[in-house]
Amino acid sequence: MEEKKESRIDPKNQPYHVSKRASDRKWQVKRAGSDNVIKLFDTKDEAEEYCFQMGGNQGVKVIVHKSKGENKGKISKIVK
Repeated sequence: MEEKKESRIDPKNQPYHVSKRASDRKWQVKRAGSDNVIKLFDTKDEAEEYCFQMGGNQGVKVIVHKSKGENKGKISKIVK
């Protein structure tokens, strides 16, 4: 019988997510697979800039989510 290899993704390579928090309407930055908020921002632009700096330095994707309308929460762009 073949053994399944457990695929482990290095947490350091997980993308950053930028999304709007419903509770206080602030923009949050998180890593994929984590519930911990890394940092909060008043504007989407500030959060994106922070992620682009962090992601660019580490070669990690940044995923930005929409905050309004019927597509709320869906991905608006992915930057590597």
